Amino acid sequence: MDRIGMMEAIKALSTKRTNAMYLNDFFHTWQKTDDELAATFLVADILRSMRENNISSKVFDSGLAISLFRDNSTRTRFSFASACNLLGLEVQDLDEGKSQVAHGETVRETANMVSFMADVIGIRDDMYIGKGYTYMKEYSQSVYQGHLDGVLEQRPTLVNLQCDIDHPTQSMSDALHVINHFGGIENLRGKKIAMTWAYSPSYGKPLSVPQGIIGLFSRFGMEVSLAHPKGYEVMPEVEEVARLNAERSGGVFTKTNNMEEAFENADIVYPKSWAPFAAMEKRTDLYGKNDFEGIKTLEKELLAQNANHKDWECTEKLMSKTKEGKALYMHCLPADITGVSCKAGEVSAGVFDTYRTPLYKEASYKPYIIAAMIFLSKFKNPADKLKLLLERSTNRIF
Repeated sequence: MDRIGMMEAIKALSTKRTNAMYLNDFFHTWQKTDDELAATFLVADILRSMRENNISSKVFDSGLAISLFRDNSTRTRFSFASACNLLGLEVQDLDEGKSQVAHGETVRETANMVSFMADVIGIRDDMYIGKGYTYMKEYSQSVYQGHLDGVLEQRPTLVNLQCDIDHPTQSMSDALHVINHFGGIENLRGKKIAMTWAYSPSYGKPLSVPQGIIGLFSRFGMEVSLAHPKGYEVMPEVEEVARLNAERSGGVFTKTNNMEEAFENADIVYPKSWAPFAAMEKRTDLYGKNDFEGIKTLEKELLAQNANHKDWECTEKLMSKTKEGKALYMHCLPADITGVSCKAGEVSAGVFDTYRTPLYKEASYKPYIIAAMIFLSKFKNPADKLKLLLERSTNRIF
């Protein structure tokens, strides 16, 4: 996007109603309006174009971004750091093992103590059903109260970097990849995306990616097909979100227990392993009871259950069933690649190698999506601020 394109995008942004995003958090995509989602996509594209054109988007002279990862991460961790750096914030990772949390410090106390100069807090907490989003809400309410009480000079914005319910930075970056691939959000109407379970030799992968995809892509008038073996259901309340979204947008939301059926005539395929919702609920219960032997037993049961579905693999043969055999293959990464990272996995080496470059491009949108979420929460008139940055045109590299 050149300078003229950026100005047109800023003009389009000025027509979007984003007041509710100002000084607010980003938890689930289905909590945001169509205008707010569109604004996030626009800001992400503008910020990316500014960087490509060597224009600084540094809007903070100082300030902290706190990252709290309660689960392992590569892409999202570095995407969050990149996003904050793009806007001029310094990132400080909160390692709970090195904090007073281990000594019984409460969530409210921790949240306030790390937030004296924090403008944004990014949290990943996706391991246990019923826990992650609840923890994020408590964190958010704690800093909100801290600001009201005059403890904090500003209320830090909280960005959900993946919880037990949704992974909004992933689904939004996936969506922007698809939007640009098909030449505009209006071109997604009528397109079919197959969000399918796929075999993995590992246990306990979160449900938040498939739930994030069906909860967002059903907003665009698409045909969203959720496929998995019997027993691998996702949260029923998120299925209901997808059904209602499809109804409102003029799209379709379907479910099937047949991977080939989901791939049939699909424009986009997203084969990804996840753990059964019922099993994840059971794991949370065992965790609450500190029943670690029970967790080990459950893990063995789930690995054996997974092994019954090794035929749920994205292969060249399955890809031939898609629209003209050329569907866009997507994955949040890392994928379990058959014969490469594991003996048998989610995707064949041939399919993965064919789509390696598009997959890396898919991942490259995440820093800009996160930066857009932060930007929209910090500026009441985001279009005016971006216009000022563009007019100033300070070189990022001197």
